[in-house]
Amino acid sequence: MRDSSSCCRVNSPDAIHIDGDSLANALVSGIHRVIAQQEYLNRINVFPVADSDTGTNLSLSLSAALGVLESGPKKHLGTMLAALADALLDGARGNSGAIIAQFFQGMSDSAGEISRFTTYTFGKAVKLGSEYAHDALSEPREGTIITVIAAFADSITHQVKENPDRRFAAILDRARTRVNEAVSDTPKQLEVLRKAGVVDAGAKGFAELVTGIAEYLRVGRVAPMPDTALLDDIEPPVDFSAADNTSQYRFCTECLITAVDIDRRKLRESLAELGDSLVLAGSKRKAKIHIHVDEPESVFDVARKFGEISAEKADDMHRQQSTTHDSSRSFAVITDSGADICDDDMEKLDIHMVPCRIQFGDRGYLDKVSITTDEFYSELENNPYHPTTSQPSPGDFRRQFQFLASHFSDVISINLTSQASGTYEGALSAAKRSKAPGRLHVVDSLNASVGQGQLATLAAECAAAGLSIEKTLQIIADQIPKTRTFALLRDLRYAVRGGRVPQWVKTVADLMRITPIVGIKPDGRVGLTGFLIGRSNRTRKFARYVASKLDSGQAVDLSVGQAKCPDDAEELVSLLRAEVAHISKLKVCNLGTGIGVHGGPGSLIVSFRPAISLDDFAIGVD
Repeated sequence: MRDSSSCCRVNSPDAIHIDGDSLANALVSGIHRVIAQQEYLNRINVFPVADSDTGTNLSLSLSAALGVLESGPKKHLGTMLAALADALLDGARGNSGAIIAQFFQGMSDSAGEISRFTTYTFGKAVKLGSEYAHDALSEPREGTIITVIAAFADSITHQVKENPDRRFAAILDRARTRVNEAVSDTPKQLEVLRKAGVVDAGAKGFAELVTGIAEYLRVGRVAPMPDTALLDDIEPPVDFSAADNTSQYRFCTECLITAVDIDRRKLRESLAELGDSLVLAGSKRKAKIHIHVDEPESVFDVARKFGEISAEKADDMHRQQSTTHDSSRSFAVITDSGADICDDDMEKLDIHMVPCRIQFGDRGYLDKVSITTDEFYSELENNPYHPTTSQPSPGDFRRQFQFLASHFSDVISINLTSQASGTYEGALSAAKRSKAPGRLHVVDSLNASVGQGQLATLAAECAAAGLSIEKTLQIIADQIPKTRTFALLRDLRYAVRGGRVPQWVKTVADLMRITPIVGIKPDGRVGLTGFLIGRSNRTRKFARYVASKLDSGQAVDLSVGQAKCPDDAEELVSLLRAEVAHISKLKVCNLGTGIGVHGGPGSLIVSFRPAISLDDFAIGVD
């Protein structure tokens, strides 16, 4: 039975011990404070890269621990800390998230199997946590979160040494003061912070965690989970141009390694030459890698040599920076990599993308991030394993939703048809769990490939034209049933290997010398829509087939996708121009994995929708 005396009560300022329940409650209180400040932390984030996502990453990282901390009463301290460290490692996002995960790994290793902290054992635990956090970085920099963690640990250990009988609440309250002083000093230690006129975002986030812990120990109440803040309540954005802090590398890359005994020294040495901002957190059995690189696959290649990898992710920091510094758009557009979009439209219109995952045997890739379309088709032709694809996890969507909804009042997600994939449902699930202030609008495109790409591009064009989110959603809803997509599959063997087409269909098609045309129907289902008779002049016949589906009196926007057959695509474009009377736009792009897995090299896709003038919708725009 728990001792109810004033010196031992969990919510007493006179407590001289902390058990598993009291520490869990204190940490929940601290995490809620960090989540409440995520928008502010995003706005002041200029180091190591001014990508405005520290608040989002810290909130997601720490939220991963709430399940452990809120699992019920009578938690054994050592067991709880071990589970906490593991959950934080799995959920760590970004530089600061990985560092905090390593801090708690150190605390867990120090605590071992003890059932409660004394002030002395707590001091030892935070000291070891600070050392772990420092050692996790390849190039530690003063004026960052590690400086503030060290200040916290030094304050605790100094107070305990000075007065072993000091109560926990008093110790944490004084440590909080020291931590806030250390945060205020960060601009004196990092020139990039001084120029931007801000403190370090990661350091400030850790200070909020400490403040929540101290407040719980003082008053005995857990700070509530915050309501979503309004963007208008957040201070104006920092002048990032003054900081001039752009990474030379493009992708913030992360993954987990699991093995019996990871050689962390060799792993660090192997990774250090690939990029910068390396954080290696975890233990010998599980390690979390965070690093900035240009080639994410190089990181994953190294990681595979040390164990089984999972949770791969690569965020485009250059895209994030351009997004957060652009105030011309009122909403952001994101899609999944089931959409095929021209590279210039992706860049010019600032369209974000959540990668699907591709698996060749035991080797996985992030679609269009850690494997290019050319590399994919090379593997498809030469790898003995036929690839499988899987939708992005809700966590993949949630991370990007949180980021975008922290910088825009609205975010529209145009997703792969729900009739062929669970991607749309995954996006919906992620949107429901998002705590960012912006509104999330998840749209089922009822389309795929270049058709889905046309709709995502249209939404981004609406944003660039200054249209409201309401008008844009109306336009997209109107265009979805009018957007049609047809694919010419020259070789059915890939569809047979992938299980989408029975072998007998290929046999019959070969015997009768016919070529099937696959289309996406108005309800979003993918199926056979026709055949081309004979194997000669297939591109010409395909162009005529597409033209027959068009309203001859209506202007259309056309998109052509090609899989390693640029000459065929060029011919198809010429034929479509001859067959279709009124073409407003005609674009050509490379086909990704969505159709490539089943169509293989040589596939051609055409998508079309009625041409519209956004100027007609812009009337009355403020």
